[in-house]
Amino acid sequence: MLSLNNDSDIPLYSQLSTQIMESIVRGDLSTGDTLPSVRVLAGDLGVNMHTVNKSYHELESKGIIEIVPKKGAVIKANEQKISAKRIEILSEEFRPIVVEALVNGMKKEEIHQIITNIIIKIKKED
Repeated sequence: MLSLNNDSDIPLYSQLSTQIMESIVRGDLSTGDTLPSVRVLAGDLGVNMHTVNKSYHELESKGIIEIVPKKGAVIKANEQKISAKRIEILSEEFRPIVVEALVNGMKKEEIHQIITNIIIKIKKED
């Protein structure tokens, strides 16, 4: 179930993208599944269609979905191994967060534990 928090500092389109990716990680969505149309999902979530459209295009640019004419947004994650270029991009996106944690006195082990806890929460592991 997707739900967006209007009070969050995180933009709605980004919240939506993250929740769709989490659904893929948990197995709620699989390669080949089709996401709802922009219009339908926007109506279901009570947001502007541009919000959903921006989220879908962000997911497409990350290689998570493919927007297919007449078919819609199709999950393509896990079809291929992550590229070295995408790993480099993710590393650069992690960098400011890791630096902030380190400058605030966190130890490497604490950062590892936070990441482990996030993975457990996303996958809903016990």
